[in-house]
Amino acid sequence: QAQLVESGGGSVQSGGSLRLSCAASGFTYSRYCMGWFRQAPGKEREGVARIERDGSTRYADSVKGRFTISQDNAKNTLYLEMDSLKPEDTGMYYCAAKSGGAYCSFYAGYFSYWGQGTQVTVSS
Repeated sequence: QAQLVESGGGSVQSGGSLRLSCAASGFTYSRYCMGWFRQAPGKEREGVARIERDGSTRYADSVKGRFTISQDNAKNTLYLEMDSLKPEDTGMYYCAAKSGGAYCSFYAGYFSYWGQGTQVTVSS
């Protein structure tokens, strides 16, 4: 059974940093496009960063230069390093896995597996 478990969320002040982790199990991790999404209260879920099967990375414009996605295939773990955090980065952060072909995007409907989320709160 596929499972994704996020950790590392918390409360920080503007300009601070956090590192999120997502431990994956129950599926062949290296065959999946992996992504981080976030959802703020009253807003739609949005893609933040993804790492594709070939290792290439993509970021939402709002986080470019501040967030870094990475993975450790040996540990089946996905990471999101978040620096220079802003209040608008506040939200529930989810990791997700997409199977079925090389194509990947920030369309949440493509992703098959989701974690339970970890809360990130950035105060000004």
